[in-house]
Amino acid sequence: MSAQGRTDPIIVGFTEVDALVRGPDAQQRLLLLVDSGARFTVLPDEVWRRIGLIPGRTMTFQLADSTHIERAMSECFIELGEHRGHTPVVLGAPSDVALLGVITLEQLGLILNPFSRTLQPARLLLAPVA
Repeated sequence: MSAQGRTDPIIVGFTEVDALVRGPDAQQRLLLLVDSGARFTVLPDEVWRRIGLIPGRTMTFQLADSTHIERAMSECFIELGEHRGHTPVVLGAPSDVALLGVITLEQLGLILNPFSRTLQPARLLLAPVA
């Protein structure tokens, strides 16, 4: 709060990464917003349809405002620079934003550094450090 009782604006930093997603019919480059609170990567409607993904099982998701939505799932190949592999994806509705979720980050061996707002290789610990 400011001295006069007003709430000061909260400054929020966003991290976007350039990605290449590939399906059975095509591939496409797009910017994904890195969302450390999202489990799954979300592809917008026009993207997943263009690359030829086929809807699979439907899952229910709870959003930050506690509302629930249902979306179909699929899988695609994704490249973030030299990091690449297959990942499950949420097939977004026309109004959904392209998000990069933590499952994809983990599968590619990456983490989000919240201070520099960059993706970095994850350090894998095989045993606890004393």
